Amino acid sequence: MEFNVKKLASDAGVFFSRAMQFTEEKLGQAEKTELDAHFENLLARADCTKNWTEKILRQTEVLLQPNPSARVEEFLYEKLDRKVPSRVTNGELLAQYMTEAASDFGPGTPYGKTLIKVGETQRRLGAAEREFIRSASISFLTPLRNFLEGDWRTISKERRILQNRRLDLDACKARLKKAKAAEAKAALWSDEVEKAEHELRLTQTEFDRQAEVTRLLLEGISSTHVNHLRCLHEFVESQTNYYAQCYQFMLDLQKQLGRFSGTFVGNAESASPAAATSPPTVAAATLPAVPTIPVVPTIVGVPNTVAEGVLNPNEVKPPASGTRRARVLYDYEAADSTELALLADEMITVYSLPGMDPDWLIGERGNQKGKVPVTYLELLS
Repeated sequence: MEFNVKKLASDAGVFFSRAMQFTEEKLGQAEKTELDAHFENLLARADCTKNWTEKILRQTEVLLQPNPSARVEEFLYEKLDRKVPSRVTNGELLAQYMTEAASDFGPGTPYGKTLIKVGETQRRLGAAEREFIRSASISFLTPLRNFLEGDWRTISKERRILQNRRLDLDACKARLKKAKAAEAKAALWSDEVEKAEHELRLTQTEFDRQAEVTRLLLEGISSTHVNHLRCLHEFVESQTNYYAQCYQFMLDLQKQLGRFSGTFVGNAESASPAAATSPPTVAAATLPAVPTIPVVPTIVGVPNTVAEGVLNPNEVKPPASGTRRARVLYDYEAADSTELALLADEMITVYSLPGMDPDWLIGERGNQKGKVPVTYLELLS
């Protein structure tokens, strides 16, 4: 019991001494031991690393999970060391709604068929998003959190200890200075000087030892940067794979819808004569918009085969005016003999015929001709 009382008294005395030294430093009434420039640079670099790591971590979390309520829920599960329940992505939920809508509208109708095709693509996009979030969390977010909750906490703890050692050292320096000033007036203070010098040697040793420990931890920030750089490369790779998958899914969907557009228009005309003057247009939202060539007026001698729903390439002749050159943006596989297969970056001649679907043009390459989708072309002046 007596030992505990003495220890508490000693701790209180140390705390009071540090508080006095800190206050006098702030008021400019006490000297302060300055760290060398290299050490100060290490401290500044560590603080910078911590601050930017926190910001990057938080914003990446927002990127992967925009819903703040869901982020809070995931944070609580993580702190409770429990598995986060599987959550349906927005794409998967949209796919579910589209599939259910197609069942109500009729899966055999043009709209129903399109809803099913688009819904399937949305489901694949949602699954790709889920895999990207999982991969990014493991390869990027987890290392950043480990640094902030592990290495940085250790560094912060040792820095606080170093600060206390520095306050003890400067307090001993102040006591020694006072003892020497008193000794000059009376020889009776010689014992106080000797005691103050002994305390100063001890505190200096402790300060030097703690400074070395802290320095080694701060120099380890360079290794942290190397580790985060590797994680950043993995994050970019995951993101690249994700967007490449999304692009391919949408490209496949565009091809499917492009093949069905003529059928859909025909069905719409037969089912609803009132809507025949404004046929539905299927557009790919992910590909760049391409201006449509104005429909050429009716030309005498040119059969209106497109309006009749049957295209015989041998019967199609280019109009006297209105042809343009176009560069192919993407590969396109012809669905039947009425279409022209395309290769990316090749040049073809295109033109429109009266009554054609505005999403399609007639393309010519040498002796070959056939329908081509507008969204796969860059029209040149």
